Amino acid sequence: MRILPLMPIMLLITPVLFAQSKKERVLLSLERARFEAMTQKDVAFLKRVLDVSLTYTHSNGLVESKDEHIARIASGQIVYRAIQPQHMDVRLYGKTAVLTGVINVQGRYQERDFDLKLRYIDVYVRRPMDWKLVAWQSVRVD
Repeated sequence: MRILPLMPIMLLITPVLFAQSKKERVLLSLERARFEAMTQKDVAFLKRVLDVSLTYTHSNGLVESKDEHIARIASGQIVYRAIQPQHMDVRLYGKTAVLTGVINVQGRYQERDFDLKLRYIDVYVRRPMDWKLVAWQSVRVD
C-alpha cells in the first residue's frame, strides 16, 4: 500500500502544520492575562491592553467604552470572580487579530450572582508598541 511509506513524513509535517505562531501564542497569553486582570481588578493592566476606541458588548446587551468598562470593574459594580477559557482560537490578518472562544464566567452584577457560559469574539489591533483590544462581543450558550 502506498500510504505506509508516507507515514513517517506525515508524522514529521503534521506538528508543523498545526503549531501556533509566536504572534498567536502572544495573543492567547494576552487574552488570558486580561481575563485574570478583570478578576483581580488590575486597572493598570486593563488601561494598557484596552484601546481608547474599545466597544465592549456584554451578553446582556450592555455596551461600554474603555473608561466605562474599567470604571465598572474598579468600583465593584461588576465583579468577575472567575473567567475560565474552555476554548480559544486566533486568526491573524496583518495587524489585526480576531479571537474566538468559549469561556465560563462567574461573578456579580446589579446585586445578582451570575454563572455563565459565553461564546465570544474579540478583535485586537497591533498598535506601535503592543496589541490593543478594540472590540468584544459575547453571547450566552448552553
